[in-house]
Amino acid sequence: MANGSALSVPTTARIPSSLRISSSSPIVQRIFNRLSRASLIQLALDWLDIRSDGVSFPVFRQSSQDDGDFYPPADSVEELQELYLAMAERKGPKREVVDRMLEGDWRAGITMYQLAMADLQYLYDHPTSQKWTSYHILPLRPQPTSNSAGNNVFHVDKKSMEMPRFHPSSFLEKLQLEVLPDSKTHCHFDRHKTLPLLILRLFIFESPYSFDVRHRVSKDASPMDSARTIYLAFPDSAPFLYLTKPQAVGPSSAVDSKTIKAIIVDGIPKALSRPRQRYTLKPTDLVTNNLSALLYTNSSGRTNAAGGGWSVYADEKKKDTPLERVLPTAQNADSDELGPTSKRKPQEASDARALKRRKQVAKGRFGISALPGDGTGIERMDVVLSNAKLSNRDTAGIDHENSTASVRVCFAGSHVFAGIRQLVECGAIDGETMPGWMTGEEGVTVGTVENGRMRGHKGSGGV
Repeated sequence: MANGSALSVPTTARIPSSLRISSSSPIVQRIFNRLSRASLIQLALDWLDIRSDGVSFPVFRQSSQDDGDFYPPADSVEELQELYLAMAERKGPKREVVDRMLEGDWRAGITMYQLAMADLQYLYDHPTSQKWTSYHILPLRPQPTSNSAGNNVFHVDKKSMEMPRFHPSSFLEKLQLEVLPDSKTHCHFDRHKTLPLLILRLFIFESPYSFDVRHRVSKDASPMDSARTIYLAFPDSAPFLYLTKPQAVGPSSAVDSKTIKAIIVDGIPKALSRPRQRYTLKPTDLVTNNLSALLYTNSSGRTNAAGGGWSVYADEKKKDTPLERVLPTAQNADSDELGPTSKRKPQEASDARALKRRKQVAKGRFGISALPGDGTGIERMDVVLSNAKLSNRDTAGIDHENSTASVRVCFAGSHVFAGIRQLVECGAIDGETMPGWMTGEEGVTVGTVENGRMRGHKGSGGV
């Protein structure tokens, strides 16, 4: 072998958290510049609290270092902590903190661990920045018969409440082998600060040889140009999984996001499976930017199958049931209206009674769900009405016996079901004849309505 030649050995090992990236890298600059001043200061203080592993150590003053540096290094961790606490107490531009961190204290580079913390901090600051898709983890049961090739045939056990055992290190080891054998990844687990979730951040490089050989030839190219980030969220004690769409970190990428997501979705159940215990992922057709809405519908709570009007039975404050033998005390609605409405005009009294009636209907159809400001809002719902009957005025010149069509209905807003509830209260929608899927009972955001019943997209969902 010639002297000075490079040797690249392929390996399936994950990228270590101690790997440093240049502070001037466009990826680092992009992630840091989108954080607020307060988040950057808190991030620096968190890094200074971690002293054991050394993956977030700053640059300290050396004896031979020039004191005329624009950002002179500190002598100790305590000095840096006092500096950033002082910056937190006074007002100033965000650029001051970014330059101090990247050109001063961490001028030697940002580790993959620090980059993951900065990326997750943006997720905590902007909870609706990612679009999440919910999946149901279901066990596979072997059938007594086998196929023509002699292999076992498995079927999905939808009634089972079995949950896979989850150990983070084992899961990552299997996921690397099953899903990404030809890629380089950095994995970072973090506990959500406010929600009962365990979040996994996957930082994926498309080529395992981009560090030594190929990118030495091209000085302008960087392995970060093809990197993508994807998030997985595991709710506590629930057979569900939330997954985001892979997002490109750099300017170029050779692999489509849909391809990467399909590979990961196919490999996650393999990483969760064990000998004689196999699992599969079934999409629930619940897609939203709100993690709280996912936890409200697909988690270990009492509201999983209690959408719409059924939510009253999931309320922990109410203990009454339909089988209660002692009837509750009836409220006298007439006595409430005698005083205030007796002095009103007949038309105003009639409108007040109609409004009260509509609110009672809305309460019966939606229960305690779909309230503005409850934090469980769905931003979009797409429904296809299959074989919808057309009215006579829309079927001029058309055979009335076959006057049906497929109609797509899209609801969009900050809280779709709360908006529908308000439309019921104001009389724009008839709450008594309104179908149940408009109240959120099905727990899906994409589906097809056939014969008045919701069927989820691609066979999943309500029925």
